[in-house]
Amino acid sequence: MESRLQQAFDLFDAYNKNDPNTFEWEGKTYPQEYFLAMKLYEWVLQLKPDAHEALLLASRSQHIGRWEIAREQYPEGREGYLKWRRELAGFHADKAAEILKQVGYDDALIQQVTTIILKKKIKVDPDVQTMENALCLVFLAYQYEDFYPKYTDKIVTILKKSLLKMDAHGHRFALELPYSTEGQRYIQEALR
Repeated sequence: MESRLQQAFDLFDAYNKNDPNTFEWEGKTYPQEYFLAMKLYEWVLQLKPDAHEALLLASRSQHIGRWEIAREQYPEGREGYLKWRRELAGFHADKAAEILKQVGYDDALIQQVTTIILKKKIKVDPDVQTMENALCLVFLAYQYEDFYPKYTDKIVTILKKSLLKMDAHGHRFALELPYSTEGQRYIQEALR
């Protein structure tokens, strides 16, 4: 019989495979949120090989169903963006909790998972910090090179904010990633 952990992973993955948005990587096409969730999980394991169950579950459900609440439904600008992000985080936490209840997890573990998903106590809770490091690393490893050419006027500010959320352990991994020459230049500028 499958473990509860594997059942939850299977349900999270099945949900994210419904993403109509796609992600191209190394010649293959994936449902975007499924691909990104798998990479987030891999980064969490790389950052913290002994990660406990709540952190592993949060990594596979951090952005579950992200496509269901479009950014375009909110006003332009920073306020609209922040409201979208807050409501999206609540949606992810609720959807993850629903699936975890379905496979029989207790309220205490579900609370741990939702705390990580909502990124409460970043810089204080080591699991939340590991998640933040992993999220930034997924962006840098899989999305950054396509992202920065569209936002050259803002990329250094964006990178500074991302790097500030990370800790020294996350920075070590970020600096080892392969970047294009131009991509590396923006990283170095953000670090100054």
